[in-house]
Amino acid sequence: MITTKPVTAVEIVLPGLVEPSGLQVTERQLPSPGPDQVVVQVDASGVSFAEQQMRRGKYYDQPAFPFVPGYDLVGTVIATGSAVDQTLIGRRVAALTKIGGWASHVVLDAADLVPVPAALDAAEAETFVVNGITAWQMLYRTAKVKRGETILVHGANGGVGSTLVQLARAAGIRVIGTASARHAAAVEALGATAVDYRGDVVAQVRALAPQGVDAVFDHVGGPGIVDSFGLLAPHGTLVAYGTASTKDEEGNSRLPVLKLFAQLMAWNALPNKRNAHFYNLWAGKRNLTKFRNLIHEDLSAVFDLAAEGTLRAQVAARIPLSQAAKALELAESRTVTGKVVIVPDA
Repeated sequence: MITTKPVTAVEIVLPGLVEPSGLQVTERQLPSPGPDQVVVQVDASGVSFAEQQMRRGKYYDQPAFPFVPGYDLVGTVIATGSAVDQTLIGRRVAALTKIGGWASHVVLDAADLVPVPAALDAAEAETFVVNGITAWQMLYRTAKVKRGETILVHGANGGVGSTLVQLARAAGIRVIGTASARHAAAVEALGATAVDYRGDVVAQVRALAPQGVDAVFDHVGGPGIVDSFGLLAPHGTLVAYGTASTKDEEGNSRLPVLKLFAQLMAWNALPNKRNAHFYNLWAGKRNLTKFRNLIHEDLSAVFDLAAEGTLRAQVAARIPLSQAAKALELAESRTVTGKVVIVPDA
């Protein structure tokens, strides 16, 4: 390890079921990295829908309160464990964390790091970590959409949605994207045909794709999932990856997901030749080596497209770590396109 000085990290703690203003700014001394670990100075961390659910206690497998949120990050390696290549010092890297990313410094396993191209600044790269992996894997590994096909992306102005639209358009796939009227122009600029989610979505999509769409990507869940499945063409694929419509409901956080699982299984049992999947980024982690390899491969592919300009980072705002409450409030306001990014204080 190059640096032996103790590192004091500033962390944002979610203490319980609180409003964004209830987030706490704390400090603690980080442990020294283990042999296969590194210390990373966090240059950017994002506000994803997961943190919005966690604040309400509605994320499927969130830890007990209190904890530090932060699903992913981009940062610079400042120290390494004894078994880690010391040439990593000074390198910019990305990592999935699930929790812990809203901090000034973190200790991570070196095997979880993905190099970030020099052409991307930290905030730009951050918008592509969990969003890029999710979009890439749903499009290519789950739905296996092909050039010339048509897809429907719900929430096309959001972090995952805007990345999914761009990936699909770059691959010659036609995209219909739902969004509010205020975000329609932004969605159209990404190359999708925008439809107003507050209107009759089924009628709007049917007018654009009378035979149905080849895939639907739905993070909303709830009753609307029935419409998503109904809009599929024969042999089409529904990819559900969330239950956003239930985030404010009282009760067990797992029940909406379990209900969704049951519905998807019921559809797959029918002889209708249409497919329904639930995408879970962490599903393959039981085979940790394979999981890490896929994350590295898929995120690297997304970063390459971003570095060459095929994908454009959708940074909604850059907000200092100490103002994480403001960042969470803005992300929850549904007034922005892209991803709110937390950056270091000046």
